[in-house]
Amino acid sequence: MSGAHVRPARREDVGGVWALLRGLASYERLDHEVTGSAEQLAEDLFGERPRVECLVAEAEGALVGYALFFPIYSSFQTSPMLWLEDLYVVPERRGRGDGRALLGELSRLALARGCRRVGWIVLDWNIPSIRFYAGLGARRAGADWLLYGFDEAALAALAVPSRTA
Repeated sequence: MSGAHVRPARREDVGGVWALLRGLASYERLDHEVTGSAEQLAEDLFGERPRVECLVAEAEGALVGYALFFPIYSSFQTSPMLWLEDLYVVPERRGRGDGRALLGELSRLALARGCRRVGWIVLDWNIPSIRFYAGLGARRAGADWLLYGFDEAALAALAVPSRTA
């Protein structure tokens, strides 16, 4: 059982959440992908038009983990879903139930909001996380689904009207 208390993030948590986010990027070997800022994260969490939500795990007065998520929609199920963008627990707290507590609260929120699923991505080399998720009952979405996306340059190129007649 986790000794951490899970609660919604507050504005004053942004610095701690940002530090945890940087820890996640380092763990995933993706430091080079972090181009945002704590200030932008604060705006996206607590600004006039919030874009994401965050749960934090707190133990002994310190943030030890977080879950960053936002609503999405399943057209096939005609049902709301939640997308888990980040789940991270500091290394020294892993195995104590903090990640399970974060996912438990996220699951409670999803069900309360009428969601039928929560989805996320895990890196293929991250065997400890894959085992953790599978141990909680998570299943891979599908072996034949490939993740694609547009980066900012592709978005800008695609947003230009086509000149074909």
